Amino acid sequence: MKKAIAIIFTVLTTMTVFGQSFEGKMFYANTYKSKNPKMTDQQWTSMMGSTQEYLIKGGDYKSIANGTLVQWQLYINKDNKLYNKMSNSETAFWNDASVQGDEVLKVEVNKGVTEILGYKCDEVILTCKSGVQKYYFNSKLSVDTKLFTNHKFGNWFDYLSKANSLPLKSVIETAQFTMESVATEVKAMKLDAKTFELPVGIKTEKSPY
Repeated sequence: MKKAIAIIFTVLTTMTVFGQSFEGKMFYANTYKSKNPKMTDQQWTSMMGSTQEYLIKGGDYKSIANGTLVQWQLYINKDNKLYNKMSNSETAFWNDASVQGDEVLKVEVNKGVTEILGYKCDEVILTCKSGVQKYYFNSKLSVDTKLFTNHKFGNWFDYLSKANSLPLKSVIETAQFTMESVATEVKAMKLDAKTFELPVGIKTEKSPY
């Protein structure tokens, strides 16, 4: 289970604009295909969340899920820390985002692979020690990649260094499951910087995973 939790923290990261860096919200629908005989597809989907709201402003982002276990994830750029909040703990556990915890073995880029929400998407495929990660993106949903140079965790910079854009779809393969996340709505809007602050009084602790 410890290994499964570590995978969850990593996958959450890989879940998160017109002329400049996109600021606003993106909404995703998530599905899971289990590789663990003790877990069904529905159990993973229920635990991790079938929907995800991703908010980004500059180098900070927050992801909110409707999972029974997974609640939210917050990346605070100035600290280069990634906080994960689960329902089974009052503590938000953080990871040092400069620690990759994986290795990218091969990178492929394919042009004009699919269309999502009217956006024509290119594809980045990362073949990693942990499995294969596929991302589909359009350059109109751009981010300032320089802000994420030290965000190695979840192979996030490896992806951004090729796409320079937020994914509209991702397919993440792990030893426990395969997750597919597809954007259902994109809303460009100004966000309050306070959205990307930790809740007042919350306990934080370095993640053991």
